Amino acid sequence: MGIDKNFTSRYFEDYRLGMTIPHALGRTVMQGDVALYLAVTGSRFAVHCDRVYAQNLGYRDCPVDDILVFHLVFGRTVPDLSLNAVANLGYAGCRFCAPVYVGDTLYAESKVIGVKENSNGKTGTVYVSSRGWNQNGDTVLEYYRWLMMRKRDESSKPPEPVVPSLPDKVADGDFVIPDFLREKAADATDDVNVGSSARWDDYNVGDDIHHIDGQTIEEAEHQMATRLYQNNARVHFNQHVEKDSRFGRRIIYGGYIISLARALSANGLAHGLRMAAVHSGRHAAPTFAGDTVYAWSRVLDKQPIAGTEQLGTLRLRTLVAKDNGTMVFPAPEDKSSWPPHLVLDFDYSVLMPRRASHKKSDRKAQKG
Repeated sequence: MGIDKNFTSRYFEDYRLGMTIPHALGRTVMQGDVALYLAVTGSRFAVHCDRVYAQNLGYRDCPVDDILVFHLVFGRTVPDLSLNAVANLGYAGCRFCAPVYVGDTLYAESKVIGVKENSNGKTGTVYVSSRGWNQNGDTVLEYYRWLMMRKRDESSKPPEPVVPSLPDKVADGDFVIPDFLREKAADATDDVNVGSSARWDDYNVGDDIHHIDGQTIEEAEHQMATRLYQNNARVHFNQHVEKDSRFGRRIIYGGYIISLARALSANGLAHGLRMAAVHSGRHAAPTFAGDTVYAWSRVLDKQPIAGTEQLGTLRLRTLVAKDNGTMVFPAPEDKSSWPPHLVLDFDYSVLMPRRASHKKSDRKAQKG
């Protein structure tokens, strides 16, 4: 019979608690990847667009957008984890570690940390922890996610259910902050070039920020973006199959909605230098080509960073709605209060420069 020539991926019964899955196909990041990502998101963060600005901050070049790094690592995992998935349900405990640059090669592996058959007996939920690293072995990203998987045989005996305890948030002390940003993030920041004078000091807990600009999702754009990440889940591509699904059409990869949320947030959070962590993410409803998405953010917390006056962190809750630009913040734990047009609830932290240089000069003047 020989070996199988095609890889049909796994179903719920194929996952075992504790199994480690090395993912095939390393991914070298190319300049074209970065340009295409900008083209399909419209992101306007200066650190990813302006090499001179990035180098003044201490980066050796423009770093690759953190969300693009997430997608490229995530894309390594899809054939092994979610090719036969019904849906990707959520994320937790995501940490962004070493910066990624054009020319770096990314690899990934995942470990199964939980399995539970769903009440319908037709599907199950699989929980995994995933890690991505570069050609030097440096971890660039680590996160948890859980997904709903089809069963190959609905009559198969379910595994003993194990639901892992996942972190509610990434602790501030676990953020990976490059030393060069600690040393000069505020002093090297150019408000004019960034397009905003609002720094960490200007945001308060409870502030609500409407990002204003909607983006209509085109069929070609979301397909091109998802292919860029090499996410080959058929639910995003195969209309021949998906015409018979419950929606009757391909759905947008939820990660593309995260990309648009981050891109839209540049209008209101332009000084967001780097994603420090994603605490949690929930895809509340599907999106389709032709939908127009809007985003707004609420500041949940702000913290200085020990040992430096150059930057601080903002914890943000960003919501995305389709075809409705009215800002609303329902209680995250009360799903009954969620309007049907909300598609994403995204809880994350960013690094933002402070006005540290002004504080230092004020102290010097006082001493004088």
